[in-house]
Formats: sequence, C-alpha cells, structure tokens
Amino acid sequence: MTDRIKPVCFVVVVLTSILAPMWGMGNPPGSHSATTSEESVSAAEGLLRLRAGNDRYAEQEAIHPDQTSERRASLASGQHPFAIILSCSDSRVPPEIVFDQGLGDLFVVREAGNTVNNTVLGSIEYAVEHLGTRLIVVMGHETCGAVQAAMSGHAEGGHIPALTKPIAPVIAEAKRMPGDPLHNAVLLNAQRAAKELSHAAPFLKERVAAGNLKIVVAVYDVASGHVTFENTPGS
Repeated sequence: MTDRIKPVCFVVVVLTSILAPMWGMGNPPGSHSATTSEESVSAAEGLLRLRAGNDRYAEQEAIHPDQTSERRASLASGQHPFAIILSCSDSRVPPEIVFDQGLGDLFVVREAGNTVNNTVLGSIEYAVEHLGTRLIVVMGHETCGAVQAAMSGHAEGGHIPALTKPIAPVIAEAKRMPGDPLHNAVLLNAQRAAKELSHAAPFLKERVAAGNLKIVVAVYDVASGHVTFENTPGS
C-alpha cells in the first residue's frame, strides 16, 4: 500500500506547486509572504513592491495579495506596513488597489489635494515612529479636483479654502512652466508636500538625514492606471 501512496503524493505536490500561484497561494515577483517580517523591509524593497504592484494593476494582472483570512488573523496582534502613502481623497485613487496590495501592507493617509496639515503629519509620524515604516510616497494624480479648484482662483465657500490654500503657492510657477499647467501644478504640489515632510522635525527630518527614511513623489494617471515616480527634492 505504501508504494501506491507515494506516486499519488508526488502528483499532489507537483499539482500544488503549479496551481498555487493561480489560487493566490504563491508569492509572485513583487509580492511577499504573510509570514515575512515586515519590520525588515527597506525603502528600496518597498518601492520595488509598489512598482511591481502598480504594473500588475495597470496591465490587468492584479493578484490581490494579503486578503485571506489567514493574513487577517496574522495582523490581529500588530502591523508593520512597508510603505506610507499620502494621497488624495479622490474616489478614483485608492492606493491599495492602484498598487495591488492587501491587509497590513500600506499605511494610507488621504487628504483632498494630498496636502500636509498637523493631522496628516501626526499620522505619518506615528507610522514611522511606532510601526517602523521606512518609505513615504506622496502621490498626486492627474485631473485632481482640489488642484483645479486652487488654479481657478474661484472664491470657494464653507471649509473648501482649507484644502485649496496650501496648494495656491505652486500655481503661479505651474503656469510659467512648459506643458500642461494642471499636470505641472499636480507635480509641484506633490513635491511641495514631500519637501515639507522631509523637513518636519523631529522624527522625519532626522530619519531622512540619517538615511533611514526615504520620501518619494509619484503621480497617478487615472486614465491609464500607471504611477510615475519622480525625483524628490530635499529627500
């Protein structure tokens, strides 16, 4: 009976190795195991994961990792997200989907216009100081409504000026630059936010200076699904 069982077991092992990635059990390039210690993830590795995830998403090859009940259970006692994403609140720009990530992977802070205020800064500082995250991505996006509102110069009512006021300083420069003024303003606004974070004392400024924290600027194209990563002043 033992000799019969061995061939069957071999077949099962082979089939499992082939089908595991199809069932979401494997670890394709750019993904990771839920058992991997996220505390050791460097900024460079985190950026590779984001690039790979966005490529999968944009090419309609998303694998939706880390969304199993096992992953959920493994996070019950703590979290170590490998990247912080500061993005716009726009309904077309959900970072977990755009980067094809799952539970516990990203610490997401969303503010219309992806600007920095005390609450945003405190949230990011918490992830850096208490969760050990070593990568921050400030992601603007094309056709951003908050940036458009700031460019229009229209006197907004209610509390909307609180969103447009931080963006206003980049508008004049964006209009002087060659190319599409709105795209220019989106990029400049993200760069301004990244620079502000890189100079935020004491937590972020010290870690950036020591090389223990990297801040990256990105712009998401809502039409193509692709994220373009830019060089970041002051990081």
